[in-house]
Amino acid sequence: MPYPTQPTASHFINGAYVEDTAGAEIPVIYPATGEQIAQVHEATPAIIEQALNSAKAAQKAWAALSGTERGRILRRAADMIRERNHDLSVLETYDTGKPMSETLYVDATSGADALEYFGGLAGSLTGEHIQLGDDWVYTRREALGVCVGIGAWNYPTQIACWKGAPALACGNAMVFKPSETTPLCALKVAEILHEAGLPAGLYNVIQGTGVVGAPLVSDPRVDKVSLTGSVPTGRKVYAAAAAGIKNVTMELGGKSPLIIFDDASLEDAVGGAILANFYSSGQVCSNGTRVFVQKGIKEAFLARLHERLSEAVIGDPMDEATNFGPMVSENQMKIVQSYIEKGKAEGARLVCGGTRLEREGYYLEPTVFADVHDDMIIAREEIFGPVMAVLDFEEEEDAIARANATEFGLSAGVFTSDLTRGHRVIAQLEAGSCFINSYNDAPVEAPFGGSKQSGVGRENSKSAIEHYSQMKSVYVRMGAVDAPF
Repeated sequence: MPYPTQPTASHFINGAYVEDTAGAEIPVIYPATGEQIAQVHEATPAIIEQALNSAKAAQKAWAALSGTERGRILRRAADMIRERNHDLSVLETYDTGKPMSETLYVDATSGADALEYFGGLAGSLTGEHIQLGDDWVYTRREALGVCVGIGAWNYPTQIACWKGAPALACGNAMVFKPSETTPLCALKVAEILHEAGLPAGLYNVIQGTGVVGAPLVSDPRVDKVSLTGSVPTGRKVYAAAAAGIKNVTMELGGKSPLIIFDDASLEDAVGGAILANFYSSGQVCSNGTRVFVQKGIKEAFLARLHERLSEAVIGDPMDEATNFGPMVSENQMKIVQSYIEKGKAEGARLVCGGTRLEREGYYLEPTVFADVHDDMIIAREEIFGPVMAVLDFEEEEDAIARANATEFGLSAGVFTSDLTRGHRVIAQLEAGSCFINSYNDAPVEAPFGGSKQSGVGRENSKSAIEHYSQMKSVYVRMGAVDAPF
């Protein structure tokens, strides 16, 4: 490759790169070509032990610093990420296959936003004074201890920071395991944090599959587990963490509804649906993949959608003119292909796409099904690829009821020019991260997370502080103790 993609070593522990070739080999595949661009080794029990021990040893001294001191380091790391955005974006593109036209503006920059935001918030993490006559209570916001972060493969740089920034701001240490599909970017985050002045041991990265994740989650030294992943994985991790009564944040999958009323701006609604289905080749957990379109504009919507999708530039992810890239892996591509075949078999109308491109790499065309019914598999199961299901509706109440008829509850969106209706509908949709006349915006200042089977807790915003810290209350009696005997 023209860019160095092989990391110095597989793991970053206690402020340094660490290798243990006894671990199973994990090949890193560039999705645009299918060629291997790097290799890392899965963490052995010795590596896991080293990471947890270093985190445990470093955490208390870090928590003893003032929030302002901790925040200064996080903000310095944010500046360094922005300065190195181009190189980090290139690495993200090699890691995920996402085009540079995305990674340059969304991935590392989003990670920097999180470090800057929580770095700025760190100094404000205080308790309160509660006067009770002459007596009083004060509260202390304290760190949890050692946190484990388990990342997904779609936004490896961003997720490494979204979990690391609030954890570190609150005085915790972290052991982060990226997805085995995209192991490269988190190592650079750890390297930059250390270079920015983060003491050794506070942010460790170790590689591996669920074989590594399981002992991390169940280890008694771990106080908190944060997972971004699928619902089946979430159930396993949640159960394992519950056995140790650990704090948990789960950001899981979705099958989110996007409701488009016939008074909406057609161009904006089509643009919103594209963002909700085809950004990052559809590999976004919050995607609005059940698009409910009011019958009055259904055919106009489909026609304009088809026109705009035909303008997608599918090609080399390193070319900034490209705006639609490959799937992350051959396995994920095959999963999505199987859902496309199910959609055809169930009688949905294929409006466009549906085939693999005849080129190297894991490219699938943006795919749109219309005349989809609620009971079809493509309308019920998360596909995690560039497949949109368009469903018809006539009445608002019907759209709301059908939108909520799912086990998931991550996101939801509404497009309408009626401001009152927009707020009325969104208030009734059972989802955690919602949008009106927009879709998939995720600023660090806003809470992100789901309800129902889509997760527990929230990432980002001040809400994340509650999930990475605990409150201690101290009652102070100013007079004599009046005991009964």
